Amino acid sequence: MGVRDEPGQTLRFARSDERTVAWAAVGTGPPLVVGGWWMGHLELNWADPAFRAFFGRLAAGHTVVRYDRPGSGLSPGAPDHSLDGEVAALADVVAALGEAPVTLLGASSGGPVAAALAARRPDLVERLVLYGTFADGSRLASPAVRDQLVALVGTHWGLGSRVLADLFLPGATPAERDGFARFQRASATAATASAALAAAYAFDVRAELDRVAAPTLVLHRRDDRAVPVALGRDVAATVPDASFVALEGDEHFPWRGDADAVRRAVLAFLPGSSPAPRREVTPPTSVLSPRELDVLRLVAEGLADREIARRLSLSPHTVHRHLANVRSKLDLPSRAAAAAYAERHHLLEP
Repeated sequence: MGVRDEPGQTLRFARSDERTVAWAAVGTGPPLVVGGWWMGHLELNWADPAFRAFFGRLAAGHTVVRYDRPGSGLSPGAPDHSLDGEVAALADVVAALGEAPVTLLGASSGGPVAAALAARRPDLVERLVLYGTFADGSRLASPAVRDQLVALVGTHWGLGSRVLADLFLPGATPAERDGFARFQRASATAATASAALAAAYAFDVRAELDRVAAPTLVLHRRDDRAVPVALGRDVAATVPDASFVALEGDEHFPWRGDADAVRRAVLAFLPGSSPAPRREVTPPTSVLSPRELDVLRLVAEGLADREIARRLSLSPHTVHRHLANVRSKLDLPSRAAAAAYAERHHLLEP
């Protein structure tokens, strides 16, 4: 494992037979490992004052560890953008620390990777923080939009990087967007960026989330355009006993906008801090009517509205209204979240 010093951070290289991963550490204390971003570069990110301030404050009582995904930034070699490959690279970094289990912070497209590692290797993960992320990448955009953007990035990286800058930095100045577009092009080739974007759209960890045993905090800004907040709520509804905190703002990156709100929520959750903010869970029997409970149970059994209507001798419209009331009262973002809630709270038996 090689070591190289940079101002404010120490760069290292974890080498295995399969890959070499560049990673950086700053601060002292329990490790907080930050998953790979859509696009990252250890040196160029650290040169951004807002980025450095955000992670530098997290490092006041923790060792913040970041890494470049293989084939991008300072990590050499051929990239493996499959979910298994991404999880393996993250596991390499955690193993290189020699301090497992650790807290993972998975953000954006790094969220599914961090969640998958937590599900597959509970021995490596003490706590999990997910920010601005999703479980199913296909829900980020329509198939046509996904195909067009992947093709644009692959064939015209200059224009593609600018389109992504507009998406990821809604509140930025023209100069900031130009700078982020240049940063993306400096972090990866067009082919690597296109493959990474296609892989993010293909990530699907829905079947793994209910195996996450580590305490989990899900953070999401309400008006995030890159990853809609509903996708974050779905993640929180599926991970057992996860907490969900909705933050104000539309910035996708946590170091932009009200970065202090993100930092405070993360620090409150980390080991050695005060207990993490927990989502209040109201007993469903105290807020739902008997009929609403019946509908919720049948939704969890996988029945469609018309099937529930026949079972309960109701109209489909009435079933739909009862389910809407259930989701509103329990703050559940989707039908799938309602089903997961019923299973988690053992409501399948009346």
